[in-house]
Amino acid sequence: MWRNPSHPDRPLHAIVQPPGPALFTAIRDALAGDGPAILPLPPGHHEPVLATLRPSHVDGARRSDGEGVPGDVAVVIATSGSTGAPKGVMLSAAALRASAAASLRRVEAAKGERWLCCLPVSHVSGLQVLVRALLSESEPIIHPAFDPHAVLTSGAHHVSLVPTQLHRLVEMGADLSVFRTIVLGGAAPSPGLVERAVALGARVVTTYGMSETSGGCVYDGQPLYNVDLKIGADGLIRISGPVLFAGYRFADPPAPLDGEWFVTSDLGELSDGRLRVLGRADDVINTGGEKVVAAAVTAVLCTHPEVADVAVIGTPDSEWGEAVTAVVVPADPDTPPTLEQLRAYSRDRLPPHAAPRDLRLVPRLPLLPNGKTDLVRLRAGT
Repeated sequence: MWRNPSHPDRPLHAIVQPPGPALFTAIRDALAGDGPAILPLPPGHHEPVLATLRPSHVDGARRSDGEGVPGDVAVVIATSGSTGAPKGVMLSAAALRASAAASLRRVEAAKGERWLCCLPVSHVSGLQVLVRALLSESEPIIHPAFDPHAVLTSGAHHVSLVPTQLHRLVEMGADLSVFRTIVLGGAAPSPGLVERAVALGARVVTTYGMSETSGGCVYDGQPLYNVDLKIGADGLIRISGPVLFAGYRFADPPAPLDGEWFVTSDLGELSDGRLRVLGRADDVINTGGEKVVAAAVTAVLCTHPEVADVAVIGTPDSEWGEAVTAVVVPADPDTPPTLEQLRAYSRDRLPPHAAPRDLRLVPRLPLLPNGKTDLVRLRAGT
């Protein structure tokens, strides 16, 4: 499972292009061992990632300062950087196949059934759609970007979406029974979203995972085949199994470990074998000596009738150390909620210290390409 990254003996090719047949072929060859390891990147602003991860080649051209990867590494994924600088997550073919096989098994996808990829392949969620297609022995349907009408008429049996995409389909009132399965991940869905999708005929499977676990490894709260979970004394979720990554590129130590367990940055609870994710440990806000889990406040404020979307962050405060700050997209821009309304609503449902002390109104939340809220931009106030 864990490898010494100091012995790079396989070329690492960065492929900077939108999803398509050529990229699918490169992934197939990387997993089969017939081609180099790949670092998929979207066109655009990718120089910081190249400078940090230093692949041996970029679009086939040798890079003078580049290095390869250990021989069993097939893919390197640049993390989203939702809370900081991106890392290079090294994934073996065995881990990717184990994850895809367990996913197919859980959703009961049959051989030959087609998967739609409308997520960036530079993120593990999009990559795994293509790996599932490989294991299903079917040709994937690949869209360069998310288009609701194209998605609905794709003819695919299964699709992976992030909550923002599913929300757009639900708002259209689309017939979601056209898919056998909608695998939903990347971020926690807002309250009521899954229920609304089910009312439109969807079979939604919610997932929890990350690049380090080859994508979603917990489906509807229960771990996939051969995946084990536990909660440490620190409250952090720990994961073990064949889906784990081989380490971070150029990192020492290569991964946060507790024996054979990967220590995530997420707080969680286990009850009767079912996982409940409470939020990221680095999203805990220390305010006036009390700790507030930002995700818990977000989940409550999402249900306010005058809130269309919301993120909760900690902002520096001279009196409280950090102030619980709600960044809100109003349901109606002409009648936005007030701070007093949100505080009263929160106090009825949360401890008093968790009620927001500051309110920012925005037309939309900044998102990363994988659908997660861009917390770095929010904290920077941009």
